[in-house]
Amino acid sequence: MGSKRACHRKQSLYHSGFEAANCQEAAVSRLPFTSPPRHLCLVRLSALGDISHTLPLLRRLQQQWPKCRISWIIGKTEYQLVKSIAEVEWIVFDKKGGWRSYTSLWHQLQHYQFDAILHLQMSIRASLIVARLNSPIKLGFDRQRAKDMQWLFTNHTIAYRPRQHVVESLLEFATALGVAPSLAPLQWRLPIGADAAAWFTSLTLRPLATQPLVVVSPCASKAQRNWLIDRYAAVIDHLQHHYGVQVVLSGGGSDTERHYGEAISRLCTLTPLNLIGQTSIQQLLYLLAQASVVIAPDSGPAHLATAVGTPVIGLYAATNPDRARPYLSQQWLVNRYPEAVEQFLGRQPHKVRWGQRVNHPEAMALISVAEVLARFEQLSQTALHYR
Repeated sequence: MGSKRACHRKQSLYHSGFEAANCQEAAVSRLPFTSPPRHLCLVRLSALGDISHTLPLLRRLQQQWPKCRISWIIGKTEYQLVKSIAEVEWIVFDKKGGWRSYTSLWHQLQHYQFDAILHLQMSIRASLIVARLNSPIKLGFDRQRAKDMQWLFTNHTIAYRPRQHVVESLLEFATALGVAPSLAPLQWRLPIGADAAAWFTSLTLRPLATQPLVVVSPCASKAQRNWLIDRYAAVIDHLQHHYGVQVVLSGGGSDTERHYGEAISRLCTLTPLNLIGQTSIQQLLYLLAQASVVIAPDSGPAHLATAVGTPVIGLYAATNPDRARPYLSQQWLVNRYPEAVEQFLGRQPHKVRWGQRVNHPEAMALISVAEVLARFEQLSQTALHYR
């Protein structure tokens, strides 16, 4: 009986989403807005890098409509990244709670009436949330980019623009609402909790408050995006011996990340400070903010570094940096994606679909130690600073 009830709930949600997709002409409100909205809702649950990508959209909406109330439905873990942003109503969703989390959220928001819901995440989990929210406008991605049947749960879409970076595609939501595109620099404005500063001062750095800090975050969420352990160690040794920098290893607590940290440390002649698996999200954010440079593959920390204004030497071969690079660090990229597409997919880079990944275990081996050191040398002319 329980499985039948769950099935009925899923069918009901599916049909409510399908009805939303077909009521565009009946919507009370239309886009673009001709007067400032009173209450907007952003739905972006995860992951850390994508939450960072969404912040310029949030700041653009706030700049355009400073009196507009903004709610953001966000994942429990990801909330730890943005909890210091006080001017947003954070509505936390715990995906581990299963259907109880959905019913609790719907009950919490049953009397909310949003002027528009920005459905920013292409996942069934996010769509099920959107299906029961009250708004005449449910804005999602264009059909060319929408995945996981997102179009069934929206009644407006952003304009299709080919070959956009993720940040740029999210800014299209502001344009659809009526915010004029701007040439002004993008803003993240991601505050960090005070406790993280106290934690940072307790670290044992060599020597404290004198050496430039370089953070190496060696792992991504997918193993095929990770660079080689021995090459990380070679880069770290060179940086510490020739530039006199303090290198700190950072990352989460997974077995893969811990293995990387231990293996890299063993290979280095001057051992870096290994903080992998030892930082909270706020502590990681503060660490990235204090760094002169971050070295990382396509991963959350690379994008968090962008959010706090730290340049990133991005290591890209498995994913397309034109779509997913650290947004403000294009000039510091090591980009072997075109070669990886040709060598492992047997195709021309401009002929593969936008966002195509190269899931070959040897793709990242196309990146050499010399290339990374060359980027660091260029960046060191302006970026190295003393704490």
